[in-house]
Amino acid sequence: MKISKLGFGVAGALSIPTVEAIAARADVLGMATLWFNETLDGDALSRVATAQAVSKQLVIGVGVINLDAKNPALIAKNLASRGVDTSRLILGIGASRKPSPLATVSGGLRALRSLLPCPVVVGSLGPRMRQLGAEQGDGLLFNWLPPEFAGETTEVLRKQAAAAGNAAPIAATYVRTALGSAALPVLQQEAAKYSAIPSYAANFSRLGITAMDGAVWGQTPEEVRTGLKKFDGTVDHVVVRAITAKEEVEHYLELLEAVAPLTVTA
Repeated sequence: MKISKLGFGVAGALSIPTVEAIAARADVLGMATLWFNETLDGDALSRVATAQAVSKQLVIGVGVINLDAKNPALIAKNLASRGVDTSRLILGIGASRKPSPLATVSGGLRALRSLLPCPVVVGSLGPRMRQLGAEQGDGLLFNWLPPEFAGETTEVLRKQAAAAGNAAPIAATYVRTALGSAALPVLQQEAAKYSAIPSYAANFSRLGITAMDGAVWGQTPEEVRTGLKKFDGTVDHVVVRAITAKEEVEHYLELLEAVAPLTVTA
């Protein structure tokens, strides 16, 4: 990557040994960030300290923590109890529960920014939530966006942040990425799962795209790298959200090695 920083992303439910192996290797390979996304069967916050302990430079991203389930005070206490280095942390948050996800995220931003010194970014789909993140947060975390829309959304983010006097917002995007024929069905299943979520389905319809338009798949490492290069410059952080044929450390490391050459010119 010549402009964007390159990161790697996995589920927060991965085992501790797998997290240690991925984080240590990502650090050696020069990745800028390692991200854990919250899942129903895992606790992303519990993996942050593990990843920091085996790396020297990696910034750890978490995206996104559901504020409907975890309040800001609990998040801050959780990070403190684990000894997380907040100078190497980007915290992503979101909410979806009625009556007002916007109010939940707005209140959460104010609380977290008073409790933690790390950047707090908003996971967002709709324009109102994106504007909230631009004006009140430290930036936005995108998901399932093709390069052209990631770039357009980043431009809007910067304009809205500047108008609100919010300096240097972060733009990051997850890019679901798979290598090889065995991983393709898993990627397609992941795309279908998100396409069935009403908020994502509405966003795809609004933009006139499919989930797979925002993903990268290649039969070879070179094809994967070619797909990822299209995102360079559209955001500050391109996060290779790993989709593998099996959730085994060897498969994650294979994909990590495949994308690592893109860090050379970062």
